[in-house]
Parts: sequence; structure tokens; C-alpha cells
Amino acid sequence: MAGSEFSDNSGFLGQGWSFPLQISEDGSVAMLSGEADIRSSLGIILRTRPGERPLYPDFGVGLDELLFEPINTTLRSLVQDNIRTAILLYEPRIRLLSVSFEDRLSEGMLNIQLEYTVRTTNSRFNLVFPFYLTDSSEQKSLITGATV
Repeated sequence: MAGSEFSDNSGFLGQGWSFPLQISEDGSVAMLSGEADIRSSLGIILRTRPGERPLYPDFGVGLDELLFEPINTTLRSLVQDNIRTAILLYEPRIRLLSVSFEDRLSEGMLNIQLEYTVRTTNSRFNLVFPFYLTDSSEQKSLITGATV
């Protein structure tokens, strides 16, 4: 046995449609697998407001509801707890190691930094999610992910 079916972790990590929905060159729905699927899933969790999905009423973090709140220790603790709970419930493929924040208020954003390990591969990653405090037309990119 060559073991090729076990060398690719996509079976363990899953595969799903890309979001936002994209069509590949052959006309099929573009798919994500492995770490890219996990990173996309984390972005969806962070951008979704609880109650937005009828079949999963608790899904999401609800960052947009906190848009006009003062950025202080209380807000950071609330956001950190909401993120930890949502990831624990809705992204079982990872183990969240830390949630931290980088103030970039002069640019109108608060960067939320997630550090996590993928459970099946024990690979470490981080994700920086920019939470924009300004008009959405000023956004350049939504998510950047990098390997630690």
C-alpha cells in the first residue's frame, strides 16, 4: 500500500464551497480544502451575526453589533469570549491558542489576531481579521492568513 489516501489531509480537514461563491474555469463551483477551508470558515464565523442563520441561531460572533462601542478592556474581553465560544462550537477542526488585538485606530480598524493549531496535523497558523471601524468602501482586503 502506498498510503496515498492518507498523505492528503483533505479527508480529515474537509472540503467546501469557496465563500463568496466562485465559479472555476471549468464551470463548476470553486472548492476549498484543508487549511484554506478552515481559514474561510473562521472568516465566516467572524463575519456572521448570531440569528442570521435560521438553522443555527447561535452561529457567529456579531462583531458588527459592537461597531460603535468604545474600544476598551471590557469590549476586548467580550469580543475575545464571543470568538472563543463560537470557534469552540462551530470549528472543531482547530484548537484556538490565543485571541489578541492590535489597535490601528488611525486607520479605522482593530486587528483581531487568532493563533490556532489544526487538530489532525498539529500545524500552527495565525489569522489576522481586520475589524473595520470605517465605511466598508475603504476596505482593501478582508482576511490575511499566514503560517506561523
